[in-house]
Amino acid sequence: MSNVLRLAIVDPNDTTRDALKSMLLGMDIVWLEAECSRYEFFADVVGQTTPDIGVVSIDHDAEKALQLIADLRDSAPLCSILVISTSTDGQLILQALRAGAKEFLTQPLGVEDLVAAIERIGNQRYGTGGGKARGCKVIAVAGATGGVGTTSLAVNLGCALAKRSSLSVALIDLDLSVGDADVFLDTIPDYTLVDVAQNISRLDFTLLKRSLTKHPSGLYLLPRPVKLQDTSLITPDDLHRVIGLLKATFSHLIFDLSKSYSEVDMVALQAAEHILLLTQLDLPCLRNVVRVLMSLDEADGFKEKIQVVVNRAGLQDGQISLKKAQETIGREINWQIPNDYRTMAEVRNNGVPLINQAPTAGITQAVLALAETFSGEAPVEEETEPVAANNWLSFWPGRFKAKT
Repeated sequence: MSNVLRLAIVDPNDTTRDALKSMLLGMDIVWLEAECSRYEFFADVVGQTTPDIGVVSIDHDAEKALQLIADLRDSAPLCSILVISTSTDGQLILQALRAGAKEFLTQPLGVEDLVAAIERIGNQRYGTGGGKARGCKVIAVAGATGGVGTTSLAVNLGCALAKRSSLSVALIDLDLSVGDADVFLDTIPDYTLVDVAQNISRLDFTLLKRSLTKHPSGLYLLPRPVKLQDTSLITPDDLHRVIGLLKATFSHLIFDLSKSYSEVDMVALQAAEHILLLTQLDLPCLRNVVRVLMSLDEADGFKEKIQVVVNRAGLQDGQISLKKAQETIGREINWQIPNDYRTMAEVRNNGVPLINQAPTAGITQAVLALAETFSGEAPVEEETEPVAANNWLSFWPGRFKAKT
């Protein structure tokens, strides 16, 4: 469990302790190591389990709880203390912080506040650049125009990541009007993004996962609304809150964006750590890539996140050369996905991901290579026969160079 923060909690009140446990057990960024119902025993629990965070509810006996916090500061300096209380008294908050608490949260406890406090503690302890806390990788898949294969890539990238049992992956379909990620996965969801967004204040982590549709590959799907008129019910603020909850629940989020680059799409782009901008090697697509890049480059932090992906590479007839494409867009093409119309037609029509339909195909290997860069793990050993070396080596990072 080296990729999560380990927690121990103490609360003499069974009801509030169970509610806190329920909230924590749904979070993939933490691991509940131990619980305790007596302040007197918690120091021993911390000493035996050595958690990263000790969660102390102080309402039962504030004096004993404050003394416990001070004792833990001396006996377990590596355990960061997060205090929870129904009190908003400034003097009590100050006493808790002086005793050694890192964070103070008030009841009723909001999911977003708890997630933010845990992330702050994780950043303080391990930093934000590859420390112990795993966090969540957010990937936005955008298209230069319609029909370039954004949904195909988003769905199959999600399935490729979800095949790793250590990862939990969710795909959110933001093509609110005509998205079809559910069709690609041959699923009929019970709930959509509208249901989650409209009930976000009442959702906990367990209910959130129940609201998503789980595909046999392990990928969770949050689809677009069923009715066209419901698209207006999803606001940027709603999506921002949904993302906050999803980030605490999953190791990877993948957003399949619309082609309108709406305000809702922009929320996903801002939240994304990586933006895959999909194009084809024709002039209309490449000119749109230039437009999108120019627009996004004006916003702080976007330029470094964008990776240009050429889909259907090798189609040949009428395609612009890779060298000319790079000159046109003014930047490197980071990835290529080979053209394989027959395989992709079968995948779409059967509702089966590439890793199941055609595991050894060059297009599948390209998607697996892309997934590997986002997994944060060592390569998965494949049971299938290796693909011929001369097929698609250029689709691995660092092995592609445009011919001059």
